[in-house]
Amino acid sequence: MISLGTLHLELGTMLVQLICFLVLMWLVAKFAMKPAMKVLKDRQNYIDHQISSAESANQEAAKLVEEQRQLLESTRKEAHAILEQAKQQKDREGDQIIHAAQERAERVMKDALAEIENEKIKAIAELREEVGALSVQLASKIIEKEVDASAQRGLIDDFLQQVGGRI
Repeated sequence: MISLGTLHLELGTMLVQLICFLVLMWLVAKFAMKPAMKVLKDRQNYIDHQISSAESANQEAAKLVEEQRQLLESTRKEAHAILEQAKQQKDREGDQIIHAAQERAERVMKDALAEIENEKIKAIAELREEVGALSVQLASKIIEKEVDASAQRGLIDDFLQQVGGRI
């Protein structure tokens, strides 16, 4: 026994306690610590796997977002191109319609002018025939009556008044 003032230590008890402690530590290390460490290691592996899966999923999601953004952008460009093409086609078709309408108007105008010219020629021909017939009638009336110049003038005036009502 060792005495240090009020503290008394027994060497035999201390030795037995040390041996019991070491055996207990060995038993705990052998049977309790190994499974506990395995559980902790498995838990760490599971957490690492979850983190890497989450990072992989995050990268995949970022990749999909980028693909969707590019797809949306290409769709917008395609829609813009389709609209632009439709606008150009509308302009072309509008120009064609206007051109066709102008050509038709010109044809109608030419036809109308030709018809007017034909009617004018017919009217002139009819007028000539009428004037010729009137001249023949006037000459026959003048020949029927042999009169002096003043009577002839009166006869012509009377005839023109009669004929003037018909023209």
